[in-house]
Amino acid sequence: MSDHLWKAYAHGMQVMHSEGGIYVHSLLLKSYRALGLSHEQVMLMLQIMQFSTAQQHAFPTPEQLAETMGAELAQVTKWLQQLLNGGFLSIDQDTINGLIVERYNWSGWMLKATTWYAGQLRENKQADRRKLEAIKQQDDVSSLFHRFEQEFGRPLSPMEYETINAWFNQDHYSEEIITLALKEAVFAGKLSFRYIDRILIDWARHRVTNAEELKHYRNHFYNKNL
Repeated sequence: MSDHLWKAYAHGMQVMHSEGGIYVHSLLLKSYRALGLSHEQVMLMLQIMQFSTAQQHAFPTPEQLAETMGAELAQVTKWLQQLLNGGFLSIDQDTINGLIVERYNWSGWMLKATTWYAGQLRENKQADRRKLEAIKQQDDVSSLFHRFEQEFGRPLSPMEYETINAWFNQDHYSEEIITLALKEAVFAGKLSFRYIDRILIDWARHRVTNAEELKHYRNHFYNKNL
């Protein structure tokens, strides 16, 4: 680098340090599109921040903002109104030496960004939970396939695979209750999918969903028929 360029660079850095700067949290930049803000509205917010922080001017006029951004005054005024109406920006009033002093407050933007982030965390957790449930269900279904083949003493047909899947995904029977129905069919000596399906339908009609409820159902049915 030549001496001339080096001096220009050093002078530029000195000016940058003397001018100061603003701190913008990465969350604000990551979330603004999801919050419905345009690039221009974000730039306007950043300009308001720099006026307040770097220039100690907490309430720049629309004319000053328009000049700094190189934008039309009417457009800047429209963006300001949208930010105020949307709760991203507000105007605070203080009384200093008997005079009312106004300043822009962008904490609304921060609040909306953190709320969005919390929502993203919840959605991610819910997605992870759904994945785990799907994996568990796959394991349950695979376990049932194996158990049915053991009891039937043969590989299952494609139609029988689909029937077990339908019990899970359409009828929402649990792995436990399907296994209990299979045991019931084995005990009765009636190994057929139609018979097992009738058992499941009967239990669902009587709201039997697990071993404990099945025990109560059988006791009630036995006492009723004494």
